Amino acid sequence: MNTTDWIIDILLVLVVFRQLREGPLDHKTFLIPLGIVGFVASKYLHTIPTAGNDLVLIGALTAIGAALGVAGGVFTRIRSAGGHLLIKAGAVSAVLWVLGMGARMGFQVWVDHGGADDVARFSLAHHITTTQAWVAAFVLMALTEVVTRVATIFVRSRLVAPGRPANAAARPVPSLDRVA
Repeated sequence: MNTTDWIIDILLVLVVFRQLREGPLDHKTFLIPLGIVGFVASKYLHTIPTAGNDLVLIGALTAIGAALGVAGGVFTRIRSAGGHLLIKAGAVSAVLWVLGMGARMGFQVWVDHGGADDVARFSLAHHITTTQAWVAAFVLMALTEVVTRVATIFVRSRLVAPGRPANAAARPVPSLDRVA
């Protein structure tokens, strides 16, 4: 891992840590993480290999990223106060975020410090054709985690009524039988 890789990984972890303290839900909530992943995609995602089982690896890690992102968005508190939306990442959201980002960082460090032969053997045994398949899989996992988390928060923020948290139970709808 080079210095840029460390900086990017740390920035992505800090995105959620800054939300551990309640603050306004504004454009920065969406633009900062999307900007970071846009940069990461342009820097690392050059091709998406399709030979062998490359797409299976890519699909599996992308699905894990989507699950982590949606869960992270669901466990982020959104509430309305004084006409403004406020956001606070819960402990579960932060743990999921660090788990996803940390797993990618850990894998990268492991590969750089002795795990490359194990990954090569696994790739050969499972018909993963290039190292670019691993790069694409982990980058798409991160991108998907960020985009699905941001999208989940966005959708949930649209459901918040003034003065009611996003996870509050909906008011019962009057029965049509009583209308006459």
